[in-house]
Order: sequence, then C-alpha cells, then structure tokens
Amino acid sequence: MGSQEMADELPYMNKYKSIIKRVGQNHGVAPSIIAGIISRETRAGTGAGLDGGWGNNGNAFGLMQVDKNWHKPQGKWDSEEHLSQATGILVDIIESVRRKFPSWTKEQQLRGGLAAYNMGLDNVHSPSRVDENTTGKDYSKDVLTRAQFYRLNGY
Repeated sequence: MGSQEMADELPYMNKYKSIIKRVGQNHGVAPSIIAGIISRETRAGTGAGLDGGWGNNGNAFGLMQVDKNWHKPQGKWDSEEHLSQATGILVDIIESVRRKFPSWTKEQQLRGGLAAYNMGLDNVHSPSRVDENTTGKDYSKDVLTRAQFYRLNGY
C-alpha cells in the first residue's frame, strides 16, 4: 500500500485515535502497531468486503479482524472493547513467540508475533522467512511499514 493510500485512510483512522492510544497504553503496545494492523486488516474500517464489521467470508470481526474460529469476538466491531480484545490476543501471541524463540531479537519476536496474529503460531518457523505463510506473504513487514506511517502521524 502506498503512502497516498494511507494518507487517504488517515481521517478514518483518526476517529479511533484516542481509543487506540488508550488500548495501547493499557496493553503496553505501541499505538502505531495497533493502527498498522487496523490499516492492514480493514483500511481503518473502510475496507472492501466488510459487512457489519465482519470480513474474511464472515469468519473475522472488527477493525482488527478477530477470527471467530479461535476467539469469541467482543464488543461492537469498532469499539474499545474489541480493540482491547484484539490487542490482548496480539500480546499473548507475541509472548508465545518469545517463549518459542527466546534467541530471536525483540524485533524478530515482534515480526513473528505479527505473522502469528495473521496465520497462527504453528506457521512461524524462521526469522528470515517469518512472512512466508502470511496473507500476501508480507503481513508483518506491511504492518510495520504502516505502523511507521502512523507513528509519524501521532500514534
């Protein structure tokens, strides 16, 4: 996604900025990372294919697309409750990556956690090929690129 497209979605993301910052602070996650996931998953709630907050053929819910096959979605699709649940899931999966790969750097563990958020911990094997099984084969890299944009915009 180009920077112009991210700039176009910025006004939509800004509707959630205070919630994103609060959830990030409560979970110890940079708000820019949360915004990066929201951008990747739902284009700040404007993404094609969203139906009442549901995407992925009705299997994923909310701004951060919590998978109903693994978790019971909480809150309205764009609520603080939803963002808190999804961010908690992210924190848990990053911690699982840290336990599974204690020798990885913090950056590699973050990328592994982002990849696992997208496609599950069992599909994360190597820091050099962390995205090989993710959607588009670039999930963690793309989320971090988006996060950098959002960090520069006050997240």
